[in-house]
Amino acid sequence: MRLTSKSVSKTEQRTPLRIAVTLGEPAGIGPDLALGLRSPDPDVELVFIADSELMAERAAVLGVSGALATYTPDAHVARSLLAIHGCHNRGAGTVDSGNARYVLDTLDRAIAGCLSGEFAALVTGPVQKSAINAAGYTFTGHTEYLALHSGGVTPVMMLVSGKLRVALATTHLPLAAVPKTISQPLLTHVIRQVHHALVADYGIARPCIGICGLNPHAGEGGYLGREDIEVVAPAIEVLRAEGMRLEGPLPADTAFTPRLRERYDAYVSMFHDQGLPVLKALGFGEAVNVTLGLPFIRTSVDHGTALDLAGTGHAQPGSFEAALRLAVEMARNRYTRSA
Repeated sequence: MRLTSKSVSKTEQRTPLRIAVTLGEPAGIGPDLALGLRSPDPDVELVFIADSELMAERAAVLGVSGALATYTPDAHVARSLLAIHGCHNRGAGTVDSGNARYVLDTLDRAIAGCLSGEFAALVTGPVQKSAINAAGYTFTGHTEYLALHSGGVTPVMMLVSGKLRVALATTHLPLAAVPKTISQPLLTHVIRQVHHALVADYGIARPCIGICGLNPHAGEGGYLGREDIEVVAPAIEVLRAEGMRLEGPLPADTAFTPRLRERYDAYVSMFHDQGLPVLKALGFGEAVNVTLGLPFIRTSVDHGTALDLAGTGHAQPGSFEAALRLAVEMARNRYTRSA
């Protein structure tokens, strides 16, 4: 099955969606959660990209059935394994930097499949960035790696919990670096990506987006900083002139009240710890990380590798299941609307 957002036909819409799933760090809870992950409906196929011995050994530790069909592109099965070899240390909870190349190989195979249309979306389990960097690879995170290997696009991180969607203008930066990073070109890029996703992947015809201010009280007329007057507001006006429904700069301390959360289809937050504490407080364990701007759909869990829970049977699957459901929803919206 090959799907592209430009060429899928009405006949192909009834072909099961094929979702690639990578497990991330072998010593973490990714394998545990994958073993229990099931297709949300009969028209969705899950292809787990992983080492077959890792899956078998973790299944034995947990006392669950780990048997998966061997992935064949022309066959339609609910759950299958696309085997990638090279996972040398498969012990739960014990990180081994020697597995770094294997982890990246699973991502590379998933990326190739998404770019070719073999997979309709990618759902990723949590990686241990320190282990990959310790092996000599420069790896700042899934988002950056996927972007680099998908044509060098500029990605946008958005976290989703139910109807609350928060995109980030800047991600993992020291707070002192944020004001000089925020620029009109950056903000227009981020807001355009969010608007596009809401229309194409969520099916919202005329989304309304709330734009948080950078400073307390959105600068309070310049008294608390001029960035909201000189950078954020002009970016909003440019995009309003293009027909987008945008409101802001909003004082971030009141932007997420229940009344306003009902009003906005998404928010753009200026920095990591401005919007995400709200989202995680309201939906931790059920939130999903979405990468916007890629040439394919990618969702991920909102948590780390949880090495202490790996192999114990106590890992909670909520975020992984939510990431899968959202990937399916986005894929259905994107391909159906483009037919």
